[in-house]
Amino acid sequence: MIYLGADHKGFELKEKLKDFFDELGFDYEDMGAFEKTPGDDFPEFARKVAEHVVGPDDRGIVICGSGVGVDEVANKVPGIRCGLAINRDQIKAARHDDDINVLALAADYTSEDDAKEIVKIFLDTEFGDEDRYKRRINQIEEVDEDF
Repeated sequence: MIYLGADHKGFELKEKLKDFFDELGFDYEDMGAFEKTPGDDFPEFARKVAEHVVGPDDRGIVICGSGVGVDEVANKVPGIRCGLAINRDQIKAARHDDDINVLALAADYTSEDDAKEIVKIFLDTEFGDEDRYKRRINQIEEVDEDF
């Protein structure tokens, strides 16, 4: 399942991604915002998405203006490895090497076409499953447990 969440800055891009998922036949759940409300706060939507990403096949996509705020919030939830998209190659590496399970998008700095390409790579790229990658993810999980 793909969980989507966005504040007012990311609302329009989220809606376009829903149409994109419908075209591709991907299952998704919209965690809000459900209407464009200037002044709403991104933490509510990023948290909802992150809390729902619990299984190995679950993915989340969080969107705000810069992408940084939603990235910060999602990464506060234990078990979440959220990455802020910079470009296609970086997201491919983040999925393959770091097994990110939530993608943060910057609506103010990412075109609709680029966002669609980045999202497709995020969803299609498998984790590399090499010992060094697994070791590093285990170390990240230890940090979660320590705090």
